[in-house]
Amino acid sequence: MSRTFLITGVSGGLGRAFAAAALEAGHTVVGTVRNPDQIAAFERLAPGRAHARVLDVTDTDAVAPAVAAVEEQVGPIDVLVNNAGYGVEGTFEETPLDTFRHQFDVNVFGVIAVTQAVLPRMRERRAGHIVFVTSMGGLRAFPGLAAYHGSKFAVEGIAATLALEVEPLGIHVTAIEPGSFRTDWAGRSMNRVEGTIADYDPVFRPGRERRIEMSGHQPGDPALAGAALLAVVAAEKPPTHLILGSDALRLVADARSAFDAETAAWSELSKSTDFPDGEQVA
Repeated sequence: MSRTFLITGVSGGLGRAFAAAALEAGHTVVGTVRNPDQIAAFERLAPGRAHARVLDVTDTDAVAPAVAAVEEQVGPIDVLVNNAGYGVEGTFEETPLDTFRHQFDVNVFGVIAVTQAVLPRMRERRAGHIVFVTSMGGLRAFPGLAAYHGSKFAVEGIAATLALEVEPLGIHVTAIEPGSFRTDWAGRSMNRVEGTIADYDPVFRPGRERRIEMSGHQPGDPALAGAALLAVVAAEKPPTHLILGSDALRLVADARSAFDAETAAWSELSKSTDFPDGEQVA
């Protein structure tokens, strides 16, 4: 069955891979780009089925009219893929507040704006699938990525809540958590804050150097991520979470195991804060 996808951020990376996979499968894709000079290259992927729209997701006043125009000119949006985003790397102390704000403007508030614009029509049709592309960094943390992790953890919470609210309305919600894929995320798409506090070097520098060295050599294949997206969208009962990549599976599992062990170790103190059995709050 052919569907109409709206995918944000299709000029490169996973967004482009998601769009290419959907187009190859015969779907119609409306992809958002930041610059007008990116329109022609995207629409050449599948003339008549690939439609590019210039949209900055942080321009929230422009989002709702853009979505309405897509529905009117192309057709009802069956699948929304919230992909647009970027990373900020730097220690918490050294990352300026304005940098935190912009990270959240793009990765969180832009996602909210697009989803809120698409959702009413899906609700009226009692059908649709909303995909949030978060990260394994929305399920565990690494030193030097506080702004990025904060934004992705926020989207995870939003997605989980929305899934509960719209399931009775026939709408699916899936958070996709990729590991390291061979895209420009760690290259030109990464905003690197200059580090000047030597105290953080032992914990921060190795991670920064590893990300730079791995750029272009990551284990994840974007084309296979595109195939995974299509499998999720085609599923009768799609998952609410899909971790992509063996590295992400391992690293998230390690973090979850550590969390469970610490929770168990401190469980008696956790339980000690309850009122005594049978006592009611006044």
